[in-house]
Amino acid sequence: MKELPAKRREARFARISTALAIAVPQFAGLGLVTDMEGIPHLEASYKHWRPNASKQNEAAFSDGTLRLIGLLWSISESGGPLLLEEPELSLNDAIVSQLPRMFRRMQVLSDRQVIATTHSLALLDDSGIGLSEVHIIKPGSKGSTVVTAAADLRIAAQVEGGMTIAEAVQPLLRPENADRLGSIDVAA
Repeated sequence: MKELPAKRREARFARISTALAIAVPQFAGLGLVTDMEGIPHLEASYKHWRPNASKQNEAAFSDGTLRLIGLLWSISESGGPLLLEEPELSLNDAIVSQLPRMFRRMQVLSDRQVIATTHSLALLDDSGIGLSEVHIIKPGSKGSTVVTAAADLRIAAQVEGGMTIAEAVQPLLRPENADRLGSIDVAA
């Protein structure tokens, strides 16, 4: 972040701050500051009952705030494909449900392909996601296979019948014996 020219960095922080103000309670702004040893830090300000905003650096940010800042920064970069491993982690489902739209908008601006792995139904529930964009990885004894949701006749039929992609693939995301997990005694 520090390597980006100041004018471009501040413009990007302004766009990210607009999104964070919606997602993070009392968020007021984001910037980059350098400490006495010359180490750069993210600094966020928050509105509260006192007249001056409270400030925190990245050490005090929640995991979700850090993840959202990283996602927003990454998708605004240009270049090759962006690979995201479970971008929904530490984020509220209401925010997760907006990620596909954010990715799509940023894709238009950066011309960057976004590939994400997920177990999140909130992420898959976006009506803008097509069956040909969802690939299901099925583990097996001889390795994993990848099936495009459009090629799975059951999923395609369910979606054609009115189900969302999330509803149609949900049974496939569930581990086979997940219900048995609650009956295992893990106490010493």
